[in-house]
Amino acid sequence: MHVLSSRILLRPADPERSRRFYGETLGLAVYREFGTGPDRGTVYFLGGGFLEVSGRAAAPPSRPELRLWMQVADVRAAHEELLGRDVVILREPVTEPWGLVEMWIADPDGVEIALVEVPEDHPLRYRP
Repeated sequence: MHVLSSRILLRPADPERSRRFYGETLGLAVYREFGTGPDRGTVYFLGGGFLEVSGRAAAPPSRPELRLWMQVADVRAAHEELLGRDVVILREPVTEPWGLVEMWIADPDGVEIALVEVPEDHPLRYRP
């Protein structure tokens, strides 16, 4: 199997609210849109992949099992930026024992999102 592209599909309870969160609040760039009206689909760039917000769930899951992992250049700067945007911050930036700097936020349906900074001296950046 040769995978050419991939994306994460979200089926939010309120698609327009989720589009505002991912597009305006987090500032993800739109890759493409399809369909019309309030249930149209929007696909956002997500680093090396895509995040598609389309369709509608009957209700948000009671405890979403999906979690997103987004690498950012500076977690503390992202934290400061999101403080004024009504984003639910589950955990402020912390340097983890494994060396990554992580903070956790939630989208409007409670999907947990890790914002992760890989420090310059971290083994994930080191390529012998």
